[in-house]
Amino acid sequence: MDNFKKLSKSKAKKSSDANAPVIDYQAKLAEHGLTREQVIATERKLAKFANTMDSLVRVPFTKQGMGADAALSTIPLAGDLAGLALTSYAFVLGRQLGVPAHKMTPAVRLALIDMVVGIVPGIGTLLDIFIRPSRKTLGIVHEHLHDEYGITETMHMDRPFLHQSLEDKQQQSHFWRNPIIAWLYLHIPDLLGLVVIVVVGWGLWAVISWLISLFGKVTGFG
Repeated sequence: MDNFKKLSKSKAKKSSDANAPVIDYQAKLAEHGLTREQVIATERKLAKFANTMDSLVRVPFTKQGMGADAALSTIPLAGDLAGLALTSYAFVLGRQLGVPAHKMTPAVRLALIDMVVGIVPGIGTLLDIFIRPSRKTLGIVHEHLHDEYGITETMHMDRPFLHQSLEDKQQQSHFWRNPIIAWLYLHIPDLLGLVVIVVVGWGLWAVISWLISLFGKVTGFG
């Protein structure tokens, strides 16, 4: 009986999807005087800025890290005001892509909170790692582009610098169009990060082992 209900719901959902109106994304782009390529290029520009401000150095295979915004917050008040001024560039790019002002409000609010919290020495800099208004703006913009223009790709915003570099290489050679080669190229920072973590981990283990050995020799407990 339960299986029958699930099947019925599945059929109803498919029927609903089939009856849903087809959205003309090209027409919506044309209304704003944009092309799909222009939108992706501008969003990639925004992603570059967001990465620089909020996650220039990050944990491998994650989006968590720190960037210029956290560095600026180490300068009392002036650095936080500069960070707010720079973050406003993300709002400008969002508006260029047709994102309504009311959708940007959460990101603007977060940027103001970031500035106020950043004034507190030490703690403000630490919290800046987690309060990331530029990446918040990027998320809002991408959700809008997904809903309004049907753009679902994310690689150009996850790895914006490498994505553009790879795109240039792919225009010059078929070698870079190989999916495996492309994936490896786009994940160079993650792979290097893993190598660094392994090396640091091995180094710590070697130092601890040496200290334990030295302690044993000095105390006679070795």
